[in-house]
Amino acid sequence: QVQLVESGGGLVEAGGSLRLSCAASGEIGSIYTMGWFRQAPGKEREFVSAIVRNGGTTYYANSVKGRFTISRDNNKNTMYLQMNSLKPEDTAIYYCAARSGTPVTAHTLYNYWGQGTQVTVSS
Repeated sequence: QVQLVESGGGLVEAGGSLRLSCAASGEIGSIYTMGWFRQAPGKEREFVSAIVRNGGTTYYANSVKGRFTISRDNNKNTMYLQMNSLKPEDTAIYYCAARSGTPVTAHTLYNYWGQGTQVTVSS
Protein backbone atom coordinates (compact mmCIF):
# COMPACT_ATOMS: atom_id res chain seq x y z
CA GLN A 1 0.00 0.00 0.00
CA VAL A 2 0.99 3.60 -0.62
CA GLN A 3 -0.14 6.58 1.41
CA LEU A 4 -0.25 10.07 -0.09
CA VAL A 5 -0.66 13.33 1.83
CA GLU A 6 -1.09 16.68 0.10
CA SER A 7 -0.35 20.09 1.55
CA GLY A 8 0.09 23.66 0.38
CA GLY A 9 -3.37 24.66 -0.76
CA GLY A 10 -4.97 27.95 0.19
CA LEU A 11 -6.53 31.18 -0.97
CA VAL A 12 -4.66 33.36 -3.43
CA GLU A 13 -5.50 36.27 -5.70
CA ALA A 14 -5.55 35.87 -9.45
CA GLY A 15 -2.03 36.10 -10.83
CA GLY A 16 -0.54 34.72 -7.64
CA SER A 17 1.34 31.50 -6.95
CA LEU A 18 1.06 28.43 -4.76
CA ARG A 19 3.16 25.30 -4.35
CA LEU A 20 1.50 22.02 -3.56
CA SER A 21 3.36 19.11 -2.02
CA CYS A 22 2.52 15.42 -1.94
CA ALA A 23 4.39 13.23 0.53
CA ALA A 24 4.40 9.51 -0.21
CA SER A 25 4.99 6.66 2.21
CA GLY A 26 4.60 2.90 2.26
CA GLU A 27 5.50 0.69 -0.72
CA ILE A 28 7.00 3.55 -2.68
CA GLY A 29 9.16 1.28 -4.80
CA SER A 30 6.03 0.10 -6.59
CA ILE A 31 5.24 3.59 -7.86
CA TYR A 32 6.35 4.73 -11.32
CA THR A 33 4.00 7.59 -12.07
CA MET A 34 2.75 10.32 -9.77
CA GLY A 35 0.26 12.92 -10.82
CA TRP A 36 -2.02 15.77 -9.90
CA PHE A 37 -5.71 15.93 -10.59
CA ARG A 38 -8.30 18.53 -9.66
CA GLN A 39 -12.02 18.65 -9.21
CA ALA A 40 -14.15 21.77 -9.15
CA PRO A 41 -17.69 21.75 -7.73
CA GLY A 42 -20.10 20.07 -10.12
CA LYS A 43 -17.35 19.01 -12.50
CA GLU A 44 -15.53 15.80 -13.30
CA ARG A 45 -12.11 15.12 -11.83
CA GLU A 46 -9.57 16.23 -14.44
CA PHE A 47 -5.92 15.54 -15.14
CA VAL A 48 -3.50 18.36 -14.37
CA SER A 49 0.02 16.95 -14.58
CA ALA A 50 2.10 13.79 -14.18
CA ILE A 51 5.73 12.84 -13.71
CA VAL A 52 7.63 9.58 -13.96
CA ARG A 53 9.94 8.07 -11.35
CA ASN A 54 13.20 9.68 -12.44
CA GLY A 55 11.52 13.01 -13.08
CA GLY A 56 12.77 13.05 -16.63
CA THR A 57 9.39 13.05 -18.31
CA THR A 58 6.50 15.31 -17.42
CA TYR A 59 3.00 15.80 -18.78
CA TYR A 60 0.59 18.71 -18.50
CA ALA A 61 -2.98 19.49 -19.36
CA ASN A 62 -3.21 22.21 -21.99
CA SER A 63 -5.03 24.44 -19.53
CA VAL A 64 -2.01 24.62 -17.19
CA LYS A 65 0.89 24.26 -19.60
CA GLY A 66 3.36 27.11 -19.19
CA ARG A 67 1.95 28.09 -15.79
CA PHE A 68 2.35 24.95 -13.66
CA THR A 69 5.53 22.95 -13.08
CA ILE A 70 5.61 19.43 -11.64
CA SER A 71 8.68 18.02 -9.95
CA ARG A 72 9.65 15.09 -7.80
CA ASP A 73 12.28 14.63 -5.07
CA ASN A 74 12.77 10.90 -4.65
CA ASN A 75 15.12 11.43 -1.70
CA LYS A 76 12.24 13.02 0.17
CA ASN A 77 9.54 10.85 -1.41
CA THR A 78 7.74 14.05 -2.29
CA MET A 79 6.16 15.47 -5.42
CA TYR A 80 5.49 19.15 -5.99
CA LEU A 81 3.27 21.29 -8.17
CA GLN A 82 4.39 24.88 -8.57
CA MET A 83 1.42 26.90 -9.76
CA ASN A 84 2.05 30.37 -11.16
CA SER A 85 -0.21 32.93 -12.83
CA LEU A 86 -3.21 31.37 -11.14
CA LYS A 87 -6.65 32.05 -12.55
CA PRO A 88 -10.09 31.82 -10.90
CA GLU A 89 -10.80 28.79 -13.10
CA ASP A 90 -7.96 26.97 -11.33
CA THR A 91 -10.12 26.88 -8.19
CA ALA A 92 -10.65 23.25 -7.21
CA ILE A 93 -9.67 20.51 -4.82
CA TYR A 94 -6.30 19.23 -5.95
CA TYR A 95 -5.52 15.56 -5.50
CA CYS A 96 -2.23 13.72 -5.58
CA ALA A 97 -2.33 10.30 -7.24
CA ALA A 98 0.06 7.45 -7.99
CA ARG A 99 0.20 4.32 -10.10
CA SER A 100 2.71 1.61 -10.94
CA GLY A 101 2.28 1.99 -14.69
CA THR A 102 3.17 4.65 -17.22
CA PRO A 103 1.51 8.07 -17.15
CA VAL A 104 -2.12 8.26 -18.20
CA THR A 105 -4.70 11.02 -17.92
CA ALA A 106 -7.62 8.84 -16.81
CA HIS A 107 -8.09 9.21 -13.07
CA THR A 108 -9.72 5.78 -12.85
CA LEU A 109 -6.37 4.17 -13.68
CA TYR A 110 -4.56 5.55 -10.64
CA ASN A 111 -4.42 3.21 -7.67
CA TYR A 112 -3.55 5.55 -4.84
CA TRP A 113 -5.00 8.92 -3.84
CA GLY A 114 -4.45 11.61 -1.28
CA GLN A 115 -7.22 13.32 0.62
CA GLY A 116 -7.05 16.50 -1.47
CA THR A 117 -6.16 20.11 -0.75
CA GLN A 118 -8.34 23.11 -1.58
CA VAL A 119 -7.02 25.80 -3.90
CA THR A 120 -9.13 28.93 -4.23
CA VAL A 121 -8.19 31.73 -6.61
CA SER A 122 -10.07 35.00 -6.16
CA SER A 123 -10.64 37.41 -9.01
